Amino acid sequence: MAQKRPPKDHAEALHALLPDVIPLPPLNRAHAPKPRPAPVAAQRLRDECEVLEESLSDQDAWEAGFETGDELVFLRPGLATTTLRKLRRGHWRIQKELDLHGLTVAEARPVLVAFLNDCLRHGARCVRIIHGKGLGSKNREPVLKRKVAGWLMQRDEILAFCQARRTEGGGGAVVVLLKSVRRKA
Repeated sequence: MAQKRPPKDHAEALHALLPDVIPLPPLNRAHAPKPRPAPVAAQRLRDECEVLEESLSDQDAWEAGFETGDELVFLRPGLATTTLRKLRRGHWRIQKELDLHGLTVAEARPVLVAFLNDCLRHGARCVRIIHGKGLGSKNREPVLKRKVAGWLMQRDEILAFCQARRTEGGGGAVVVLLKSVRRKA
């Protein structure tokens, strides 16, 4: 009896076992590379984590009470929204303050103009204007609040303003960021 030599590979062994079988032709397929994983939005994840931490903190959020639509917010066009965020969070130290309590609209405007001119003359950048919540006015509505907002928006040296934080007057005050004025030497 003749001894068969051992097959060199599996294809040869299969052909030896099944001599009448014809192998299929190779498939005409393109080998596509594996798809790349989706990019990870790292900054978005950090922002979401920060928001979650802020929502779980015991500190009062500056947004508290803003759902009423009565808050004063203004940002000069062309400025970054981070400016307003910094102003709301108290990034700048309040250098001067004006209290308009008890004044009529006619009395309040010249006092406000004089105050802003004085702030610019002395280089103050961040000021607080207390206009009151309107609890003592007719119909208990804040008359000066909207007037002050309108007057501030008309002045070019006002970069931004927002409602003061609760501890600084809340809905009865506004924090204003003024342009930096270069003094002549």
